[in-house]
Amino acid sequence: MKLSKQFALNALRVFEAVARLGSFTKAGEELGMTQTAVSYQVKLLEESIGEPLFLRRPRQISLTDTGERLAPRVTEGFAVLSEAVASVSAAAEEMLLIHSTPTFAAQWLARHIGSFHLKYPSTAVRLKTSDTLIDFSRESADLALRSGKGNWPGLRSHMLMKVTFTPMLAPALAESIGGIHSPSDLLKLRLIDAGDPWWLQWFTEAGVPNPDLAGRPRSRLGAQSFEASAAIAGQGVAILTPEFYSDDLAAGRLCQPFDLVCYDGADYWLAYPESRRNVPKIRAFRNWIIGEMDAHAL
Repeated sequence: MKLSKQFALNALRVFEAVARLGSFTKAGEELGMTQTAVSYQVKLLEESIGEPLFLRRPRQISLTDTGERLAPRVTEGFAVLSEAVASVSAAAEEMLLIHSTPTFAAQWLARHIGSFHLKYPSTAVRLKTSDTLIDFSRESADLALRSGKGNWPGLRSHMLMKVTFTPMLAPALAESIGGIHSPSDLLKLRLIDAGDPWWLQWFTEAGVPNPDLAGRPRSRLGAQSFEASAAIAGQGVAILTPEFYSDDLAAGRLCQPFDLVCYDGADYWLAYPESRRNVPKIRAFRNWIIGEMDAHAL
C-alpha cells in the first residue's frame, strides 16, 4: 500500500502543529488554514488511527495518551524529512553544472575558472562539453556557454564576446611554400575542415570569390580547439577565432598571415532558464564571468 494511502500526511502535519502549539486556532494561523479545516484534518487522522488524539474542553485542548505517544514521533519524523530536503537542497546549491562548447571551455573557461573558485570556494563546478545546444527541459545543467544569436525562447542570455575568424597556421608550414603573400596562397596548402562555411565567407571578403572548396578533402574534427592543435602541428591551415589563440600567436606556434577577420553574426553567450535567474549560484557565476570578460577586454 502506498504511504499516502496508509497515512494522511497532511493530517499528520496539522496534528503536529496543533500538538506543538496547543491550539487549533494557532495551528491554523501557522499553516494558513481555517480552524474548521484544522479540525477536519485532525478528525481524519483520528478516524484513520481509531483513537481520539485530543481531549476537547471549552477554551482548552490536551493530548490523550495516544496523542502523547504519537506527537513526539511525528515531530521527529517531520524533522528528519526537513533535514533530508535541506541536505539535498544544500548539495544542489554547492554544485554548479556548466554546459559549454569544447572550444570555449578549453580556450577561455579553463584558463579563468580558478578565480571563480577563489571567490566562491563553497561552489563546486562540474563541466560538460558538447557542440550541440542543450535542452534545459531534458538535460541536467544550471547554465550554458554557447555560440549563436542569443535569441533562445525561455532563456535569459548575456553576450560574452564577439566571435570573429581568420586563417591561422604554423610558421614552418607557411615557410614550406615560400611564405603566404596573398589569400590565394592558402589554397596551396591543406585547409583543415574545408567544409566550414567560415572559409567561403573569408575567401569571398578577401577577394577570392571562387576558391573551389567543394573539391577539397573534408575533415571534421568536432571543435575549433582540435583544429587549432592540428594547425600548430603543421597539419594544415585552420580558420580560428584569434581572441582564443593570442598566447599561441605570441609564442610563435601559430601565425595569422592577414589582418582580415570576418564575422557571421554569431557570438558567445551565457544562457540559463529565465525562471532560474535568481538562483544564487547562477547569479554568482553570471556576475563573475561578465566581470572577467570586462576585465580582460576580450
